[in-house]
Amino acid sequence: MVEAPIRAFAIATVFWGVVGFLVGVTIASELAWPLLNLDLEWTTFGRLRPVHTSAVIFAFGGNALICTSLYVVQKTCRARLFGGEDMGWFLFWGYQFFIVTAALGYVLGVTQGKEYAEPEWYVDLFLTVVWVAYLIAFGGTILRRQEPHIYVANWFYLAFIITIAMLHLVNNAALPVGGGSGQSYIVWSGVQDAMIQWWYGHNAVGFFLTAGFLGMMYYFIPKQAERPVYSYRLSIVHFWTLIFLYIWAGPHHLHYTALPDWAQTLGMVFSIVLWMPSWGGMINGLMTLSGAWDKLRTNPALRFSVTAVGFYGMSTFEGPVMSIKAVNSLSHYTDWTIGHVHSGAMGWVGFITFGAMYYLFPKLWRKSALYSEKLVSWHFWLATLGIVFYITAMWVSGIMQGLMWRSYDELGFLQYSFVETVAAMHPYYVIRMFGGLLYLSGALIMVYNLWKTVRSEALAEQAYAAQPGFAPAAAE
Repeated sequence: MVEAPIRAFAIATVFWGVVGFLVGVTIASELAWPLLNLDLEWTTFGRLRPVHTSAVIFAFGGNALICTSLYVVQKTCRARLFGGEDMGWFLFWGYQFFIVTAALGYVLGVTQGKEYAEPEWYVDLFLTVVWVAYLIAFGGTILRRQEPHIYVANWFYLAFIITIAMLHLVNNAALPVGGGSGQSYIVWSGVQDAMIQWWYGHNAVGFFLTAGFLGMMYYFIPKQAERPVYSYRLSIVHFWTLIFLYIWAGPHHLHYTALPDWAQTLGMVFSIVLWMPSWGGMINGLMTLSGAWDKLRTNPALRFSVTAVGFYGMSTFEGPVMSIKAVNSLSHYTDWTIGHVHSGAMGWVGFITFGAMYYLFPKLWRKSALYSEKLVSWHFWLATLGIVFYITAMWVSGIMQGLMWRSYDELGFLQYSFVETVAAMHPYYVIRMFGGLLYLSGALIMVYNLWKTVRSEALAEQAYAAQPGFAPAAAE
């Protein structure tokens, strides 16, 4: 099994996670206290926000997905990575180069200005090469498998890889302009551009942040619980219904815009129907613990994975509710949307990744256990409290914000100015920043715990001693 590049991806996952969370706390602080941007163009909210979103989604989440997918596909197929270590290292360094060049563009103000698709054309072209290599490595490993059956986690990973490639190519079709400026014009225009952007944007959530991490759920929860998947048939139904329905849900981001009303309604209907397969997957993940619920008391890493599934269920219920036009008329453009996104990102994506990293690090570095289970528990409770503070503050401020925007006086004029709504949200911005700080603190505890795990010679000796046929040396 090719392991060295996977270890590098695991380290990068943890590193970029801390970077993303730190930038998130920074810009949350700027919302509460704007002077913290130091009056520099490179540190303004508008430039640091895409650094935060891309660092969490594509750097933290992307490295986690590549790391776990390359590990899982080799384990479940009983086959060495197609292309070997050279392919693994090309993927690692190529992906890190993409992350760094994209982030530099954001800070310098060179972006396309499209949500979750900010990198300019030259960065997009490079990522395309890396992504094609990723598909070849993953798909080639499946084709050379020694197992006749393709485990369901690989189905989700493969759907994520192929669909993201399609989304990336269509949404980022651009014509370079301005000589060496590095800037471009998107070939789509007007309403068509908006529709393609949110077909991309929501399916980035659906396939990058959902399907890929469901592959993680279907491998690591059974491994941590030492139980088979509750229903393999349900996992297949979950897969096919999810990938069919998700692709149509994007228009719910464009309610009450110039998009044709039938397209808005179509997006709403598919979003509501999407609730059913999502909860089918949630039930499958939770019920995998049947007969092993006691492990939640003794295995805090499993606690992360199971809580993540709970957040997945909550997020995939809240999303369809917010897609209903009557609800969306209140929630759209408010911080309620921010709360919804972060309950999925911090709770589902973050927690399932933390659970996977706590499982992988001892395996990849040949350790018998983690350095400290108590530190894992501290991480869990700090992160959970951070999420609760964050999303409840955003729910309350978002609903308040929407109600203030649509409040009229007896003469039919708006009752509040926009500035008054911003001032009313200040205490919630402070709470939001505090929640992010707790989440970041938990991640720093994880870094220390994993570093001590890797560095511990005693844990390595214990792992070696547990191998079959081991006999201690005779005392002199």
